[in-house]
Amino acid sequence: MSQPSPPDAASIYQTNPQRELPTRRGTELAMLGFAAFIVTCAFVLVQANQEQELSFSIIWYGLAYLGLFSVAHFAVRRWAPYADPLILPTVALLNGLGLVMIYRVDLALAERATQSGDTYSSAAPKQVLFTALALALFLAVLIVVKDHRTLTRYGYIAGLVGLFALILPAILPSSLSEVNGAKVWIKLPGVSIQPGEFAKILLMVFFASFLVAKRDLFMVAGRKLLGVELPRARDLGPMLIAVLAAVCILMFEKDLGQSLLLFGIVLVMIYVATERGIWVIVGLGFFVVGCVIAYNMFTHVEQRVANWIDPLATYYDAGGGYQMAQALFGLGTGGVGGTGLGAGRPDIVPEANSDFITAGLGEELGFIGLAAILMLYLILATRGMRSALAVRDTFGKLLGCGLSFAIVMQVFVIVGGVTKLIPMTGITTPFLSYGGSSLLANYILVALLLRISDAARRPAQKPRPRPQQQAPLAEAHTVLVQRPPVTGPETGTQA
Repeated sequence: MSQPSPPDAASIYQTNPQRELPTRRGTELAMLGFAAFIVTCAFVLVQANQEQELSFSIIWYGLAYLGLFSVAHFAVRRWAPYADPLILPTVALLNGLGLVMIYRVDLALAERATQSGDTYSSAAPKQVLFTALALALFLAVLIVVKDHRTLTRYGYIAGLVGLFALILPAILPSSLSEVNGAKVWIKLPGVSIQPGEFAKILLMVFFASFLVAKRDLFMVAGRKLLGVELPRARDLGPMLIAVLAAVCILMFEKDLGQSLLLFGIVLVMIYVATERGIWVIVGLGFFVVGCVIAYNMFTHVEQRVANWIDPLATYYDAGGGYQMAQALFGLGTGGVGGTGLGAGRPDIVPEANSDFITAGLGEELGFIGLAAILMLYLILATRGMRSALAVRDTFGKLLGCGLSFAIVMQVFVIVGGVTKLIPMTGITTPFLSYGGSSLLANYILVALLLRISDAARRPAQKPRPRPQQQAPLAEAHTVLVQRPPVTGPETGTQA
C-alpha cells in the first residue's frame, strides 16, 4: 500500500497562518528598568560622596524619573507598538545621567554660594520640569503624526517656518535675543526659547521631501562641470537658497555650531539620496571656503581658533581659553577610571551643567565612563539608521538618516570641542545638557525616529479583497430564462 505524499510547502503556508511578529515592548520595559537602576545608583553615589548621607531628594528624583518614562513607555506601547525597543531606553539612560550630573554640580555650586553668603537656584528641578514638558511634546508627536509620510505634504511649509524661526532672533533687539554674544534666543518674561533647535527638524523635513521629488535631477540633469553632472538651476534653487540662507543667518547670529550641524546634515542627506560621493567632496570644498571666510570676517571665530590652538596662551584673556583649559585639566584628572561620582571638581569649569557637561562626566567617570556614554549615542544613532534603511518609502529613509546623523553630528561637535579636537562651538550635548529648548527639540526627533521604526518593523498587511461590484441596472445583460415544465398533481402529465 503506497504511503500518502507529504504536503508541499505552499499548502502548509496556506493552512498554517503566519505568526504575528513580536513587538518587543517587554524588552523595552526591562531595559527601562535597568536604566532606572543605573540612574538611582548614580544618585546614591553622588550624595554619599558629597553630603556623606542620603536624603529624600533621591526618592523624589527617582519617582519623577520612573513616572515620566513609564508614561512614555505605555505611550509607545499604545501608538507605536512595533517601534525599536532600544531607542527609548537609551534616551532615558542618557537623560538620567545628565540629570545626575546637573544635580551633582548643583550641590557643589550651592555649597560655594553658602560659603560666600550668596543664594543659588538649583537647575536639577528645572531639568525635571523640562523633561516632563519634552515628554508631553513627545506624546503629542506620536499621537498626531500617525504616519511619517504625511509630513511630505508640508515640506515647503516646514522649510518656510524653519527659516522664519532662524531669522526671528536676528531681527529682534539684542536685549531680547542675545546671550553670551550669540543672538539665537527669544527671551520672554520667565522663559527663554532657542528656536534654532526646532528649526533644524523643520528644515530636515523640507530637505527630505525636496530630495524625494528632485532625486533624479541630482544625478542626470543639467550641465557637466569638471566631470560632475550638476542639476538645473531652477531645480536646485529652492534647496540651495534654503541652505545658504540658513547658514548665513546662523553666521550672522554668531551660532557657528548650528551652521556646521545644518550643513553636515544637508550634505549627508544629499549623499544618501544620490549615492554619489562627489557631492560630499564638493560640499567639503564649500565648507573649507566658508571656514576661511568666517575666520577673516568674524573676530569671535578667530578667537575660538586661537583658543583651540593653544588655550593656555589665551588663558587670562576675555573670552580666551580658560574654559577649555579647565575642561582639559578635569579630563586629565579623571584619567582612565575617573575620580568617582561626587568626588571630582567639575564645578570649577564654567557652564559645567550645559556646554561642558561631558568634561564633568569625563572627570568623574573617567575615559571608560565617557566612552560608555559615547557608545550609548552610537547605539541610538545606529538603531535609528537601521530603522531608516528598513523603512519602505524613500522619504522615511532620508528623514530617518538625517535625524540619526543629527545626533552623531551634535555629539561630535560638542565632544570634539571639549576635548580640543576641533574649535569649540555653542552646541549642547543631546539629552545630557541642561536646557529646555534642546531637550524639547531632541524628544521631537526621537518621536519621529520611533514613528519611522514602527513603520519599518510593522508587518506588511495583506490587501483586503475588494467586494465585487455589480454593473448598473441599465448596463446589466438580459438573460432569457426558459420556464420549467409543470407536472399535474393527479395525472402526472404535463399541463
